Amino acid sequence: MTSDLTKKKLSDMYEKMVEIRLFEEKVFELYGQNLVPGTIHLYAGEEAVAVGVCSALKSDDYVTSTHRGHGHCIAKGADLRRIMAEILGKKTGYCRGKGGSMHIADFSVGMLGATAVVGAGLPIAIGAGLSARLRKTDQVTACFFGEGASNQGTFHESLNMASTWKLPVVFVCENNLYAMGTKQSLVMNIENIAERAGAYGIPGTCADGNDVLAVYKATIEAVGRARKGEGPTLIECKTYRHKGHSRVDPAKYRPKDEVQSWLQRDPLVNFKKYLTEEHILNEALLLTLEREAKAKVEDAVKFAVESSYPEPNEALENVYT
Repeated sequence: MTSDLTKKKLSDMYEKMVEIRLFEEKVFELYGQNLVPGTIHLYAGEEAVAVGVCSALKSDDYVTSTHRGHGHCIAKGADLRRIMAEILGKKTGYCRGKGGSMHIADFSVGMLGATAVVGAGLPIAIGAGLSARLRKTDQVTACFFGEGASNQGTFHESLNMASTWKLPVVFVCENNLYAMGTKQSLVMNIENIAERAGAYGIPGTCADGNDVLAVYKATIEAVGRARKGEGPTLIECKTYRHKGHSRVDPAKYRPKDEVQSWLQRDPLVNFKKYLTEEHILNEALLLTLEREAKAKVEDAVKFAVESSYPEPNEALENVYT
């Protein structure tokens, strides 16, 4: 265990992971009640990646996100109420109900935004990294993307630029094995995306994306390099989404034994087991954290459901033209 992980920090990490899981389960439920416009891409199963990475960042560090971004928002400290309100299309949401699930940003906590375009967050992270360099701050940008995005031109261009200019960016590949319904082995001839770091002369490492402490350790090392001006790192986190690509995807392309094998490696269950077996937190405290997380999510739902939808005449407000 990394030396700076106090009992308080570990309990915060566990509670944040539970918040994300319960939040996503509630969004899944609300979608079934026809309360969510559009579609959703749930983060359930990948909580250890967002929490492990964001726990290694400072409050003024930056994050760029993806279409599967609720977990990143929550882990970086965005307001659960405003996230839920945005997902439900309410005017109290982050984008006043106009952006929805895939377009949540909160600059006050360093969340530079999610994007529905695969690989689009990578060049944004380069801009944030260059900004920190020019302003002479020690801010770091964590750039989340999936293994499918690693085949986009933006991936190669961004890693090349970050490497050449030694930008303070940590590239975090959330490898859940499937780009929508396409298995990784069908579209690339390597097992580990982290190997691609070598082409750009930067460190590349694989981490167990279902082990929050493994993700945290890899990120702490990468962030340390970035703050010292030593440039970017590529971290590949091997993980697995519990649901289909989107809410309407039954994910029948995934073998049942594969699904069961990954479900047995649930990041919440494993972290809870570690905390109890190592006598860091007892069952009573863990239950208290779970109750607090549930209360926060229920409060967010109540706030969102009771909030108003935008008026039709607000459609042209807060737009460029």
